[in-house]
Parts: sequence; C-alpha cells; structure tokens
Amino acid sequence: MKRVYFFIFALFIVAALSAASLAGYGWHLFKSPGPLAVETTFLLEKGTGLRSLSKKLHEKKFINNDLAFVFGVKVEKMGRSLRAGEYLVPPSLSGYGLMNLFVSGKVVERRITIPEGLESREIRELILQADGLVGDITITMPEGAYLPETYHYQLGDSREDLVNRMAEDMRALTAETWKLRDPESEIKTMEELIILASIVEKETALASERPHVAGVFLNRLRKGMKLQSDPTVVYGITEGKRELGRPLSKKDLASENEYSTYYISGLPKGPIANPGEESLRAVLQPMQTKDLYFVADGTGGHAFSKTLDEHNANVRKWRKLNKKKKK
Repeated sequence: MKRVYFFIFALFIVAALSAASLAGYGWHLFKSPGPLAVETTFLLEKGTGLRSLSKKLHEKKFINNDLAFVFGVKVEKMGRSLRAGEYLVPPSLSGYGLMNLFVSGKVVERRITIPEGLESREIRELILQADGLVGDITITMPEGAYLPETYHYQLGDSREDLVNRMAEDMRALTAETWKLRDPESEIKTMEELIILASIVEKETALASERPHVAGVFLNRLRKGMKLQSDPTVVYGITEGKRELGRPLSKKDLASENEYSTYYISGLPKGPIANPGEESLRAVLQPMQTKDLYFVADGTGGHAFSKTLDEHNANVRKWRKLNKKKKK
C-alpha cells in the first residue's frame, strides 16, 4: 500500500514539475520578442474574446504562441482591460508588450486637413472620401459653418460626428474672435463677420494680405460703395453646388442675384465659403488703410490703390502681363 501512495505522490510531483515547466516556458514565450518583422497596424475589434484574439495574433505573426499569450494575459489579469481599436504595433514586440499596448488604448490617430476657403460641398466630399470614417452625412451642411483645420479621428468614427465637431469648433472660434471687434466696426453681427471673412478668404491666398483686403472692403462698406468681389459673382451663379469651370464674363458680372456684389450693395445674403481663423481676425483687425481697390499683380498677390485712376493703371499692367503669359 505504501508503494501505491509513493507512486501516486511521485506522479503528482512529476505532473507539478511538468506544469511548472510548461508555465515557465509559456511565460518565456509571452515575454520574448515577437516574430513581427516590420511596424504593422492591427485592429482589435469590439467584442473579440481573448482566445479568438490570440489565434488571430498568431495567424498574423504578431506573437510567438497563441496559448502563451492567453496564459500571460490571464496571469496578469488583464483579459477584461484590453481595449478595442486600431493599433500600430512595432516590430519584435513581445506578447507582454502587445498586451500592455492593448490595455493602454493608444490607438492610431488618423487625420484630415480641411483647407481654408472651401465650400461646404467640397468639405462634405473630403469627409466622405476620408479613410476610416463610417456612415453617411445626412444633415444639411450650410455654407460658412465649418472651421477649416486639421482634425484627428480614430478608425470607425462617424462622419456626421466629425461634421458636428467642425461646426462646434467654428461657433466657438467665431464667438472668441468676436471679442476683438471694435464697437465702431461696420460689421454688426457674427453672421456678417463670417460673410465678409469668406469673401476675404476667396480673394487672396496670402495670409499677409488678408488684413489689407479686409481693410479695403470695410472702407467700401463705410463709403456705401459696392464690394464688387468676383468670387461673390461666381457663388451667385453656381450657388455653391458646382465649379464654374470658366473665367467670368461681362454677362456674369451683370447677373442679378443676392450674392453678386456687383449687383447688390453691402454684403451678400450669406457666406460664399468656409473662412479660416486668419480671415476672421483680419475682418475684425483690418489694416488701417485708405485703399479702395485692388487687382492681381501677377506674382500671386495684389496691387492696392486709393483712387480709380490708380486702379485702372494697375488693371492695365495686369492685362499686359497676362497677355505676355498667354503668349
């Protein structure tokens, strides 16, 4: 009988040693550098169980052994702390390091840049084409309601949520910028601020010129002169639904609509684009100038003038330069 007990005890010791050996080997695999050769993204989907995750990681060659990964995560009691998302996994990361990465929630941040001066239809198209966003945009996107900026997002974020975030950022920036307004300014409301800023944005791509352009338009408003801004004519024709696709004609300049500042006095009925922060600030902090006119100077900027005679001379220079370029 003693021999039987001894035999059972010996088997128990062997089994315990074997288990300890297996556990030690599993822990070694869990902590050892993984087989991944290059930095690679991995998507941990919501609702994925630990066993399914470990199999996928092993199949994709992120870890040395799937059972070792399950064992290590359970030993560390992190099974319920793994967070779903898209992760950027460095080469040779161990199973232990991978577990900590998933626990950290440091997912890949994607980004989309919205340039200043785009119409809302153009912003909509950029967001629809952005990789990693989901869902359609079902809400109406009014002109001038969205802040041009670089936005960060994560895989699976909603397109509509991003649109709403852009609108909220525009409201917040406009309200903050409004504090710069001189009580004597010709701009009486935040809506007027966005309208004139959108015109300034479309008139010049040079940040250094925006306060000067804004100063010219404010001077014209003060004197009761029409703004005569070509971009407002374009918007009046297209209604922000398409590209014009051709130069403006004399017939276009004579068109009668609520956007054309060759036809109406004062500001158009709404914004013609989505202005950036610099254009908003330029309207409220314009250059103090007596200039009333400006025209392209052929270098990407504009020639400014105080009188119509000076302006006409600048226009002739521009036309002459333009003819040389065409030849």
